[in-house]
Amino acid sequence: MNYYLILALTLLGYMTFWFIISIIKKRNDIADIAWGLGFILISWSGLYLAHTSLRGLLVNLLVTIWGMRLAWHIYKRNLKKHEDYRYAAWRKEWGKMFFLRSYFQVYLLQGLFLYLIIQPVILIHYNVSSNLEIFDLIGLVVWIIGFYFESTGDAQLKIFISNPANKGKLMETGLWKYSRHPNYFGEVTQWWGIFIVALSIPLGFITIIGPLTITILILFVSGIPLLEKKYAGRKDFEAYKKRTSIFIPLPPKN
Repeated sequence: MNYYLILALTLLGYMTFWFIISIIKKRNDIADIAWGLGFILISWSGLYLAHTSLRGLLVNLLVTIWGMRLAWHIYKRNLKKHEDYRYAAWRKEWGKMFFLRSYFQVYLLQGLFLYLIIQPVILIHYNVSSNLEIFDLIGLVVWIIGFYFESTGDAQLKIFISNPANKGKLMETGLWKYSRHPNYFGEVTQWWGIFIVALSIPLGFITIIGPLTITILILFVSGIPLLEKKYAGRKDFEAYKKRTSIFIPLPPKN
């Protein structure tokens, strides 16, 4: 069977499994935990089905570190809390169509995006080239920068929120002083780093669909727009917006 088809079917089964778990648990935000773990599954499945190489092991290590950290972070964040407000709102809005729309609009759609984003990794495994080149080093450095921003941004926000004195306040210190969404900037940057690694192999440039997909999702669809909408209208947030870059970390404006 075709390599790409096997991975697609693996992903279909994986997302269906998590949909069933969501029904049992009665919370759709479990899809956020499945997100990072799904990348790990497809990365190692691709390596098993295709070719083992130093480059393949490198990108799999990067994906695994990113996916495990993200899944654990979301699991700890949601522990002992009610279903995320976004999914809770859809539960009410979709009514009798809830299960059908959840399967297609949450799990299968998420699986499609995952499959597009991970294309650089899939092609790296399919290619027999194994000697590391300059693009591998550049990509690794870019990934490390992204991982720093995502992990540090999340950690700083977690500490801030855990302090009762900060209840109802905005996070405006640390990395959040330079970007309103440093964790999202870090996530996107990591996938551009992996794409740069893919430039080391023939036709690697065609996998640009991966980083472009995650960039568009974060900037214009399900990432930043939803959070910005949540805080829109608050005086402190409007002031924060005027002096702080929305995405790329930059010195704050006076």
